[in-house]
Amino acid sequence: MLPTIPQFQLTAARQDSPEALLQLIHEATLDTIGGVLDGDTMSTLTADQITLLAYCFLREEVMEGGFIQLIHNGYGAFIFINPFAKAIRQWSEQIQSATLADVLHDFSKKVYKGRRLFEQFEEELTLDIDDDEFMALYEQFPLFDTLDDYFIDAEEQITAAVATYVDMHMEQFCTIN
Repeated sequence: MLPTIPQFQLTAARQDSPEALLQLIHEATLDTIGGVLDGDTMSTLTADQITLLAYCFLREEVMEGGFIQLIHNGYGAFIFINPFAKAIRQWSEQIQSATLADVLHDFSKKVYKGRRLFEQFEEELTLDIDDDEFMALYEQFPLFDTLDDYFIDAEEQITAAVATYVDMHMEQFCTIN
């Protein structure tokens, strides 16, 4: 199910920033599925749409609170168990800019590393706990610091690479009117 986005909004988002372009398509996609991403609504989306939603969720969660927050807030399986990293690697193979392709390829490797950590610590990171206990998770699981630092340092480049892929394959993400 492809959302319809007016050309003027797409043009404005492209001119604003890669993040604005992704956010526009992300929000339009969520609107088309009623804001609910589950097995039923995922079956109405393209693989590329699901990958973009996953990236936007990952970006938002990690920029706000790191991979521990991403996992604690219930996105761990969506990011790490689904073929998100594989899809990102495949996107890297379709980008003509070698620099941006390398950025996405490196990002996919980091997601695979995150999967190993997720599988190792999922139970502890997904417990229903209070805010103080949640904050203590950062001290208990310092292995996530490297992933957090990597993503925060590379986020602009990763987002630019994702936006480049999306722009090159717009027909997989939306209908333009």
